[in-house]
Amino acid sequence: MTSVRHRLLVATPELTDPNFFRSVVLVVEHNADGAFGLVLNRPTRAHFDGPLGGWVELAAHPVVVFIGGPVQPEAVIAVGGLGPEDVARDAEGITPIADGLVAVDLGADPALVRAGGVTRVRVFAGYAGWGPGQLDGEIEAGGWFVVDAEADDPFDPDPAHLWARVLGRQPGRVRIFAHCPPDPSVN
Repeated sequence: MTSVRHRLLVATPELTDPNFFRSVVLVVEHNADGAFGLVLNRPTRAHFDGPLGGWVELAAHPVVVFIGGPVQPEAVIAVGGLGPEDVARDAEGITPIADGLVAVDLGADPALVRAGGVTRVRVFAGYAGWGPGQLDGEIEAGGWFVVDAEADDPFDPDPAHLWARVLGRQPGRVRIFAHCPPDPSVN
């Protein structure tokens, strides 16, 4: 097993599962016990209100909740991005995940999270999860392109085009898939 932690899984055109069709997944954790990630390009129409209302000022555009994946859709997970020069400061409500990316406790005071260096937040309902060896098998079977993530990917303001944009910045043959029609059989 080669860990793909902190990288992106980009669905290949052959992956037709509606939960992952043309999805871009940030892998938060991947080890012998399985994998956990967040789908970055599935916005909902659910706006920040009620308990999320205090987070509007930090919310990345579009200011809606995203579907993080099909597992535990009632679970709410938030990630925060740091400014280009910031390193996560020791602050209540944030836990470093990767360079420039932190987990955000939505029960914390947004002002304290901002003081920790967080400049933007994205909220997800649910997550993508794989059991031991499952993701490795899907990658080996050709279901996913594994590519490097960029700091802005989790906060992309145009999630509808993230799949094509991520593929388009890749070298070699992977780049050509950025222009693949939704149904390759009609090409």
